[in-house]
Formats: sequence, structure tokens, C-alpha cells
Amino acid sequence: MFQFVSAEWVEKHLDAPDVLVLDPRSPVRYMAGHPKNAVNLPVTKARDAQGKLLPQEELGRWIGAAGLDERRKPVIYDNADGRNAAFLAWILLYLGRTDVCVMETLWEQWVASGREVFYKPVRPTPREFYARERAELRSKLEDVPAPGSKLVDMRAVEEYSGELDTEGRPGHIPGAMHLSWQEFGAPGHVLAPKEKLAELFAARGVGASDHVIAYCRTGVRAALGFLALAQLGRKVSLYDGSYAEWAKSGLPVESLITTEQKGESTHA
Repeated sequence: MFQFVSAEWVEKHLDAPDVLVLDPRSPVRYMAGHPKNAVNLPVTKARDAQGKLLPQEELGRWIGAAGLDERRKPVIYDNADGRNAAFLAWILLYLGRTDVCVMETLWEQWVASGREVFYKPVRPTPREFYARERAELRSKLEDVPAPGSKLVDMRAVEEYSGELDTEGRPGHIPGAMHLSWQEFGAPGHVLAPKEKLAELFAARGVGASDHVIAYCRTGVRAALGFLALAQLGRKVSLYDGSYAEWAKSGLPVESLITTEQKGESTHA
């Protein structure tokens, strides 16, 4: 489905005509330093004004404008915790690409190792990107919860419990278990080793044959969980609308915080 590649591999392929390095971060982050020939493709542009993922035709035009076509392999890198790279990787996979590469180490490691850093923006050559939707990789509001699936909330524990209210309706989708996106990474790496990831999911009762629907607030953090499960060969889909959409829908929510506790928290 996708593969991790080393920084050494990326460095060797920066000038390769069949490789396109994509930076999913903000333009400000991109201009503060990027690898040679890397094109900025901020994942924030993948949504409309209402926060919904663009239709696949529009996504295809957006990606094609960055220079990606059938003849070039996409290679994505990121800084911080890798969530932007994970979300862009999921978008490309959802649109049918099977050659997606993600740099396994984070941008901070690239800089710390003394590899070359560029600051001028790269002007892409627009190309034709053909989207071939893989609907099984995406869950929509009407698909949640799906019979026989396991719903995993990958936000912070305070969001899941209802202690932290980001949407005016604190809590989580009924029946969802919790596993924070922060547990998927390792120092300097997008994801922890497969063995640790398998242990994390097993500890939450997620078996090798389970279908997992991953969500967070807007789908970006949960994309890390999507990659983690995909790397393990598990059946997984991303609910990109996530809790922000669910809370607005008027559907039921569950909270672990009692009315009394909420009052105490508010008073404090």
C-alpha cells in the first residue's frame, strides 16, 4: 500500500526524474527549509471552506498542479509528529496510488544530520493526475459506526473523556475505544517499530482480523493511526470528517465526565 524510505534513499533520489518530493506542511514551514526540488503541497488546501475534504476530482487537480502524475513516485516528508505527511499519504492512497513513500525520519533529523537545506520555493510543472477512488479506505458519517468494525478515537485522552471541549459537545462517538496518536511515534521517526505498534493495538483489544475505523478531530492525527495499521497489514479506514463533523451532526455523544465534575472544572 505504501512504504517507508530512509533519509539516505530520499537524498539519493532528489534529482531523479521519476520521483517527486512533496512537503505537506504550511508554506511558512516550507520556506524555512526543505530538501532540493521539494514541492510544497499543504494539506490544509485539501479541504473546502467548511472543512470538508474536497471532491476527488478537485483533489486530483490540486495534486496534479503540484506536478504529480503516473510517471512520478510521490515521496512525502514532515516535521514534528508526522501527521501532515500521514494525512497526505492517506489522500494519495485513497485516490488510488500504490507507490506512496514516506520518509521514515522527521525533518528535524535531516537538518541535524547536516544534509543540504534549500529555502527558495520550487515552482512545479503541472501534470495530469488520475484519481481512482478506493472507497474502502475512507469512512463517511453514514458509515460510522460500521457493523463488525472497531471505532478508535485517536485524539488526546482529555478530548476523548470530555474534559476538553473543542466542539461544544464534549466526549466521543458512542462505542469508540481510545488510543492517542501520540503513542504511535518514536523519537525522530514518524512511527514506532512494528512490534510496538502491534502491542499497542493488541492492548486495546484490536485483533489482526479486525476492521478499524480511525478518527480524531479532523482526521489528520488519526492518519498516523491509519498508517500504523496499514503498515501492519490490517484492514483500516479513516473517518476524515471525524469528531468535528460528528459533533455538528446532532448524533449522540458519550462523555466520561459527570455533570458534577464539569461544574468543578468550570469553577476552577
